[in-house]
Amino acid sequence: MVTRNANKSNSTPHVRRRAADEPLMVVGSSGPSQFQLTNAILGKEVFSNDVISISASVKNKGELSGRPVAVVNGPNMYDKDITHPKRKMELRRSKCLVIPGPHAFLVAFDIEKISPNDMKTPWLLKRRFGANCLKHCMVLFAYEGNLDGASLENRVKKTEWYLRELIEKYGGRFHVFKKNWRDRSQDKEFLRKIELMVASLGGGHFSSRTFQTAEDSVRKEEKRLRKQKAEEIERTWNEMEQQYTSEELCFQKDAYIANVRAEIQAKAELDNGWLRTSLARGLGTGLVVGAVIGALFGSIEGLGGMALYGVIGGAVGASAGGTAHVAIKHMENRDM
Repeated sequence: MVTRNANKSNSTPHVRRRAADEPLMVVGSSGPSQFQLTNAILGKEVFSNDVISISASVKNKGELSGRPVAVVNGPNMYDKDITHPKRKMELRRSKCLVIPGPHAFLVAFDIEKISPNDMKTPWLLKRRFGANCLKHCMVLFAYEGNLDGASLENRVKKTEWYLRELIEKYGGRFHVFKKNWRDRSQDKEFLRKIELMVASLGGGHFSSRTFQTAEDSVRKEEKRLRKQKAEEIERTWNEMEQQYTSEELCFQKDAYIANVRAEIQAKAELDNGWLRTSLARGLGTGLVVGAVIGALFGSIEGLGGMALYGVIGGAVGASAGGTAHVAIKHMENRDM
């Protein structure tokens, strides 16, 4: 029997939810702009240059001008290859990945390729995220070359009427960014614009009834997973007390609990009651639901193992999109 230190509480350690990075949701109408923007925000090549669309929502973490951020990307809003059940599933997934809600919606366009669909994005955004979401939106124009920011801003505000009309739909808020993510010269100005927008709205994140549903479902799943892992956590802590000196013990416990929190959060965002309900409705058959949920949970277990060893953030976000792969195939086959 393991002997505990006298000053250790008999209660099971509580895995508290850590403060989230500042969540940003990047959306795009078509093409690679939203993925180039994500690279520009994080200062690394999360998406390769040939990515023009993705089939599932993903989250990546990093820093913008020293500020920790979590960036969520979903499929392009006008992607014709996505079936209705799959689109609904990914919309829910994106909301789970960005809880309690995004500080900003960043709507990305290529400044040289504005399409008629781009002009309709405000309507679609309101339909998907709520009538008030446009107050939290900022337009991001991707450009290539060595033009200075003043020339580009003058072009948007004065020269090109359709660009001016577009940004007016978003309250006149916009920023231009280089497609070259290695150029970090505009990071501070970009962050300042986001902070000003957020401050003008009271400093909080955007929320709505469906974002609240997403958060409630994720928190409920986190609670279930914490209870499920309570014995494992207690056992691991006891083993640590035999392994480490008192000087090392506190650090090791903190690191372990941080990894457990990350694992639980990643699992709950990828698999919870709200997502399972959407999946079941899309599949329309209890037998297939059971099989797919089993596959989904198995995939998440593997992801959790990665998170436990610290491979979290970008790797978790990148893997997230594949968890519903089997379900999506069934949805697509049904719609064909």
